[in-house]
Amino acid sequence: MNSVYLDNAATTPMLPEVIDVMQQSMQTNFGNPSSTHQYGRKAKAAIETARKNIAKYFNVTASEIIFTAGGTEADNLILYNAVLNLGVKRIITSQIEHHAVLNTVKFLEKTYNIQVDYVGVGRNGAIDLNSLEVLLGKTEEKTLVSLMYVNNEIGNLLPIEEVSSLCQQYKAYFHSDTVQAIGHYTIDLQKIPIDFIAASAHKFHGPKGVGFAYFKKGIGIQPILHGGEQEKGARSSTENVHSIIGMEKALTIAYEDLEKDTAYITDLKKYFVEKLRELIVDIQFNGESSEKTSYTILNVRFPVENKMLLFNLDLQGVAVSGGSACQSGSNKGSHVLSAFLNKEDSEKTSVRFSFSKLNSKGEIDFTFQQLKKILSL
Repeated sequence: MNSVYLDNAATTPMLPEVIDVMQQSMQTNFGNPSSTHQYGRKAKAAIETARKNIAKYFNVTASEIIFTAGGTEADNLILYNAVLNLGVKRIITSQIEHHAVLNTVKFLEKTYNIQVDYVGVGRNGAIDLNSLEVLLGKTEEKTLVSLMYVNNEIGNLLPIEEVSSLCQQYKAYFHSDTVQAIGHYTIDLQKIPIDFIAASAHKFHGPKGVGFAYFKKGIGIQPILHGGEQEKGARSSTENVHSIIGMEKALTIAYEDLEKDTAYITDLKKYFVEKLRELIVDIQFNGESSEKTSYTILNVRFPVENKMLLFNLDLQGVAVSGGSACQSGSNKGSHVLSAFLNKEDSEKTSVRFSFSKLNSKGEIDFTFQQLKKILSL
């Protein structure tokens, strides 16, 4: 049976080159980077080389990169520091953020009695910048704005330069969960002054369980994990040496091939959209227009409810994710879609298809044929 993987926003397959450098590291680089002997120094040198190489892609210094176990930990480290270390009393975010941000913000609100405000969201899931400016102007309390660069469900792109400018104007810190953007978009942190970003290697063909947080120079960091002085005291726990090296390799490949890969994946997405429109005249797409959404993510809203669509696609060898949670094992529905869809549209079946450079038009054709069969069209 054919097998097609179109769930790259959830995780991406590791590249052979990444596996190779990790395997080599496992065989020859087993020292604890906190040890002072030659084996430890070798591991430490490998980590610091990776840190320096990763930093250059964002035009920052190596000291501003803190390695974590992934995007969720990076978001938590940033948000906790904002409240406990920087004295932030107010967080402005949106109802369509990843739960790594939403749930953490709610915990901080309950535990530390901070004020939380939610920026308005338009009918296509776009962040309302007028709403953001109104909220920023309402108080002089120390404020953090936390808005993701690429929405993981619908692919909407945040107008990140405009948000950054507003945060500067109102003297607010700016944190962006850039997990879906790193490796797919260039981010020059000297040109766009964001204070904090988060990344996860498995979103750009690297290993799972490793990522990083960026803290702008001059902002102190207090750990949320205690027990050691790793990562310059910012994150206790022996570093995941082999995965850090794998992440560096994956990021290097991503940015070396970015222009070519972007064009290729954009063409795949466009091709799939055209075929879907031929198949179903009244099909809809959740989120903004293609120009304002990530080239890797397509959230499709079918004109009817079909609770078994994901299951049947899986039976036919096509792996995708539900854009509404009744498809994905939850009875709560998608918090992203429910933030801007009306009741009638939210009850229709939505599916997220997400692409990578490892996909092909042949796989798109196969997926299209399975959809046609399952929907009896």
